[in-house]
Amino acid sequence: MPLENAPTLTLHHADSSNSGAVVATGIWQVHALADRDAIKTIIKTLASLKDNPKLAWDLSGIVSLDHIGAQMFWNCWGKQRPAQLTLAPKQEELFKRIEQACVAQVVKPRRSRLTAVMILGFGIMSFFEHLRGFIGLIGQVVQDLLRFARHPITGPWREISANIFHAGFQALGITALVGFLIGVVLSFLSAQQLRTFGGDMYLVNILGMSIIRELGPLLAAILVAGRSGSSITAQLGVMRVTEELDAMLVMGISHGYRLIMPKVVALAISMPLLVVWTDAMALIGGMVSAKMELNLSARYFLQKLPDAVPLANYVIGLLKGVVFGTLIALVSCHFGLRIKPNTESLGHGTTTAVVTAITVVILADAVFAIIFSDVGFD
Repeated sequence: MPLENAPTLTLHHADSSNSGAVVATGIWQVHALADRDAIKTIIKTLASLKDNPKLAWDLSGIVSLDHIGAQMFWNCWGKQRPAQLTLAPKQEELFKRIEQACVAQVVKPRRSRLTAVMILGFGIMSFFEHLRGFIGLIGQVVQDLLRFARHPITGPWREISANIFHAGFQALGITALVGFLIGVVLSFLSAQQLRTFGGDMYLVNILGMSIIRELGPLLAAILVAGRSGSSITAQLGVMRVTEELDAMLVMGISHGYRLIMPKVVALAISMPLLVVWTDAMALIGGMVSAKMELNLSARYFLQKLPDAVPLANYVIGLLKGVVFGTLIALVSCHFGLRIKPNTESLGHGTTTAVVTAITVVILADAVFAIIFSDVGFD
């Protein structure tokens, strides 16, 4: 039984030059095209009219048209609009979507013709662009700190406290574990060498100087960069994706004063405390290993430690903690604010922030080693 308003094609005024007009009527939707006999006829008719640029098409008489029916016409036209085409207003939007999808599939990625010099140039330009943004971020944080100092009562104390808890207190476990294990390994390996030369008493000097001056601050900074730095970047990135940052600007809330400055202050406070904690755990691990390998008692270890490590090394370690924490927070916030509102940029930005933060920390540690090369070796 034929369906009411069945899809039909009518060719008018055809002549020997293959010119004419094709008028489509009826319902061109998937349920109407499901009729086996009707679809065979339509496919045969469309095949005979395929790739004929002289035909004029009139689809304005179609009662309703969905994507399936429109795709049949599009394939018949050779995936491009014919020169003479009449559409209803609703059909125009449907064919525009099909046309855009077709263009997206046809466009092939262009082969990159960038030379090594051009790649180097783009890399240098990107570096200086990041450097400019980073310096601007530092200036903004300084301004926010001055504002905070002038009006401490209205400052973001709750945000600072929350960031100290997340970046500092919750990192005690992992820093203690890594610090203890590093102390055990360093003490064990040093004891093996010192035993050969009979220099067992110098184990305290090696552990004290290496852990308090170098390894403790560096280990704590790397762990915080991987743990808290990625968290800061991801948090700001998600706020960008969900448009929370834009909403804050609309409400007149400063990103720097409520988001960035509290994180910088919190890490500047937390990192020195984490450095002391990591140093203590590493020294405990070293004492345990020294007791097992060289039979050095904990009392001997603690008595010799103040003489082996001058006070200046403790100060340098704490200063490193403040600088490392500030740099980690600034780098993480810098990349977090540059994330675009899509998930791909979020993952890439978080990874880049962690790698950059660790690199900056190691560079800063090298600068400290050069500046304080003659300090703390009395």
